[in-house]
Amino acid sequence: MKKIFALLAIALSANAFAGNIEAGKAAAQKYNCASCHGADFNSPIDPSYPKLAGQHADYLEHALKAYQRGGKVANSRSNAIMGGMAKPLSPTEIKDIAAYIASLKGSLVLRK
Repeated sequence: MKKIFALLAIALSANAFAGNIEAGKAAAQKYNCASCHGADFNSPIDPSYPKLAGQHADYLEHALKAYQRGGKVANSRSNAIMGGMAKPLSPTEIKDIAAYIASLKGSLVLRK
């Protein structure tokens, strides 16, 4: 019985850190993410832009935070467009956008 309560507590605490999908959808629209990554986040306007739909939320969070840091520090990413897009995002917006994009059906192949 204690194991069940422990597992339930872990599951509930994990959800407390997850983003809000609906808020993420609104934030993605507000910041016009689809203008480059495509309306479905799976068909970017340029082949060099990544397909994001279905990507893991924790990866997307990490990437957005790395763009915020810029390219001059450790664990960062340097891209003029994404740096400018990520800078104004709050930590909550990052979590929410990541949750929304992760919830979308993507064409990424994880395993064959």
